[in-house]
Amino acid sequence: MTETVPASAQTPSLRRLVPRIFSRSTPRAGIEQVLHTVRAHHPRADLAIVERAHEVAAEAHATQKRLSGEPYITHPVAVAQILAELGLGPRAIAAALLHDTVEDTSYTLDALTAEFGDEVAMLVDGVTKLDKVTYGDAAQAETVRKMIVAMSKDIRVLLIKLADRLHNARTWGFQSPEKAEKKARETLEIYAPLAHRLGIQAIKNELEDLSFAVLHPKLYVEIESLVKQRTPQREQYVQSVIEAVDADLRELRIRGKVVGRPKQLYSVYQKMIVRGREFDDIYDLIGIRVLVNTVRDCYAALGAIHARWTPLPGRFKDYIATPKFNLYQSLHTTVIGPGGRTVEIQIRTNEMHQQAEYGVAAHWKYKDRMNAGKTDHRSVDADLAWLAHISDWQAETTDPGEFLDSLRFEIGAKEVYVFTPKGRVIGLPGGATPVDFAYAVHTEVGHRTMGAKVNGRLVPLESELHSGDVVEVFTSKNPDAGPSQDWLAFVKSTRARSKIRGWFTKERREEAVEQGKDAIARAMRRQNLPLQRLMGQDSFTEVAHQLRYEDVTALYAAIGEGHVSTQSVIEKVTALVRTQEDTSTGPIMLPPVGRSRAPRGGDSGVLVRGASDILVKLAKCCTPVPGDEIVGFVTRGSGVSVHRKDCTNVRALMSDPDRLIDVEWAPTTKSVFLVQVQVEALDRAGLLSDITRVLSEHHVNILSASVSTTGDRLALSRFVFEMGDIVHLDRVLNAIRRVDAVYDVYRVTSS
Repeated sequence: MTETVPASAQTPSLRRLVPRIFSRSTPRAGIEQVLHTVRAHHPRADLAIVERAHEVAAEAHATQKRLSGEPYITHPVAVAQILAELGLGPRAIAAALLHDTVEDTSYTLDALTAEFGDEVAMLVDGVTKLDKVTYGDAAQAETVRKMIVAMSKDIRVLLIKLADRLHNARTWGFQSPEKAEKKARETLEIYAPLAHRLGIQAIKNELEDLSFAVLHPKLYVEIESLVKQRTPQREQYVQSVIEAVDADLRELRIRGKVVGRPKQLYSVYQKMIVRGREFDDIYDLIGIRVLVNTVRDCYAALGAIHARWTPLPGRFKDYIATPKFNLYQSLHTTVIGPGGRTVEIQIRTNEMHQQAEYGVAAHWKYKDRMNAGKTDHRSVDADLAWLAHISDWQAETTDPGEFLDSLRFEIGAKEVYVFTPKGRVIGLPGGATPVDFAYAVHTEVGHRTMGAKVNGRLVPLESELHSGDVVEVFTSKNPDAGPSQDWLAFVKSTRARSKIRGWFTKERREEAVEQGKDAIARAMRRQNLPLQRLMGQDSFTEVAHQLRYEDVTALYAAIGEGHVSTQSVIEKVTALVRTQEDTSTGPIMLPPVGRSRAPRGGDSGVLVRGASDILVKLAKCCTPVPGDEIVGFVTRGSGVSVHRKDCTNVRALMSDPDRLIDVEWAPTTKSVFLVQVQVEALDRAGLLSDITRVLSEHHVNILSASVSTTGDRLALSRFVFEMGDIVHLDRVLNAIRRVDAVYDVYRVTSS
C-alpha cells in the first residue's frame, strides 16, 4: 500500500547494517517477467486480462512515486511477480496489479468491476484498507477483519495481501524507524503466522527475517556473521552426511535428491533468545532434506537412515500419516550423525516439498480451479477448516481490540492433534481441553457437553489434551442445556470462547426482555391506563420503530437493560393512543415475546357451580393442581377456598358441611398454580446450584426454597414455584432426577 514517510528519516547506519530492507525493484521484475512466469505455470491461459490490468494500473499510478524514488507501478508489478512465482492464475495476477488502485487513486471499484468482472473486483476489495477517517483508531483492526471475511470466501485475497506485505517489507528501510518497527511487529504477530498457516514457508521465512532485521538490526547482523563464519566447516560436514545418505539410497535403488537445509536467521534468534540456547548448540543441529518420488520411498529411506545412525528418542514425527493443519507432510527424525553431532533430517516426496514451500498456492486442486476460472470454496474449507472457524468468531467479536488479540492467538498458537472415537483428526490450540474439542466438533455439541473421556478414562472437563489423545464427550439430552460460565476460565480456542460468550449474551437478552415486559406492566397498572386495545393497534411496535429499535422485543430488552426509561416509553405509547379512537378500557395485554413467565395474579382455573363471579383461591396448605380431586369451602370475606380432598385441613372443615360447595377444574391459559416439590439427594458440593440451574433452564419461577442436611449427609430440599401448565411438572421432575446425587424427587401435597 502507499507509504508517505520521507526516506531521509532512516539512519544511514541501518542501511549499512541491513541492506536487504533498502532493496529496489530490479529491471527484470517488469511486466514481461510477470507474463513469462505466468505462462510457465499456465501455458494455455489467456493473458490479455493481465496486460490490460497493467495498463490500467500504470495509468492510475502515473503521477505517484515510492519512497525509494521509483515509479509507484514497480510495487504492484513486484507483488504480481511474487504471486506468479507461487503459481497463481491470470485473474489473481490482474488483481495484484490493481490492488492499490481503488485505495490510492481515483479509479473506483465500480469501474474496476465493469472492466474486469466481479471475481477480480472481489479480490481487490478484500485487500483494500478501510478509511481511517471513518473508523479512527479501529481502522487497522476493521481492515484485518474485512480481509478475514474476504479470505474465507477466496483464499487468494490473503495470498495477495501477503505478497503486498512482503514487497513492502523489502523496502522498509525507506520508512521512518517508528513506522517500520510498527509494521514489522504487526507482520510478526499477524502476517507471518498467517503465511505459516497457509503452509507458504518461502514467504513466511522471508517476512520473519525482514521483520527481525528491522526490530533488532544489530542482533540480526551478529547472527548472520556467526552463521557465515561457520559456513565452510558446516558445508564440509553436511557434504559428508549427504554422501552417506546418497549411498544408502543408491543401494536401495531409490531415486532421490539429498540437499542441505539452510538455517533461518529468525529461527536461530528464537532458539538463542527465547529458549536460552547457545549458538554452537543450535549450529550442531545440522539440517538435511531428502526428496524422493513416492511415499513408499520415504519410509524406505527412513529405515536406511535409522539403520546407519542411532535416532534420538522422542524426536521422530510422522507428518505423512498425520499432516499438519496447513497440509504440510514430511517425515522428521533427528539422529546422532558422524562425530556424535546431532543431525535433523526431513524426508518427503517432491510433491510434498512443493506443498511445504508454497502451501495452498501449490495445491493441485487449487490450480485446477483457477485454470477453469472457477473457485470451489468447499474444497478450500475442507482442507483448511480453521478458515471457517476464524470467519465464524470474527462475526461474533464486536470489539476491535479483542478481535485483533484473538486473531493473534488463533493464528500463532501451537496445535495439538487429537482423534474422535471414529478416527477423525481435530486440530486444537496447545493446552486445549475437552470443551475446546466439543466446540470444534459442533457448536451444539459444545453447548450440551456434560462430561468427557480421554483414551477411555473419565476426566474433568478442564483436563489438558495432548497430541494423539482419543477424546469422547458426553452430551445432555435436555434441549435447554447450556454451557457453564466457569468454562471461560480454562478454554483455549477462540471459537469455544466466542460461542460460550454468545450463549450467555443471548440468555441475558432473554432475561432483559422479561424484565422490560414486567417493568412496563407494573407501570401501566400503577397508572390505571385504559389500554385494552393497545396491542391490537401495534402501538408498542410503532414506538419501537420511533426509537430506532428493530421490533418490540428489542424495545423490551432496552428497557430491561436500562437503556430506555419505562416512563418515556409509556408516555410515547399514551400519546400515540390519544390520537386514535379508543373508548374501551380493560386489562393490560403484552404480546408474547421470547421466553414467557406466568403472572403471579393469574386465573385460579376453578369454577364454582352456580356462581360464575365468585372469588376463588387455591389453598396453600395442599397446593391443588388440575387432576387432583378437590372440594370448595366458603370462607368469611375471602370467597371460596379450594383444597385437595385428602388435605388434612378438609377433615376439620367437614364439621361445617353447609359451607362446603361443589367446584370443578376449568383451567385457562392465564391459570397459575402453586407446586411444592421435595428433592432428596446425597449431600455434595454444588448440589443446590445444580438443582436451581435445572429449574431455571425449565423457566420455573421459584417463590421459596428450604434446604436441610441430616447427620448421615442426606440433603432435603423443598421448592415452591408457580406453574401454568401442569404437564410441564413431569418434565421438571424428570430433569431434577437426572442431577448427580439426586435419588428421589416428588410433589408434596400437604404442609
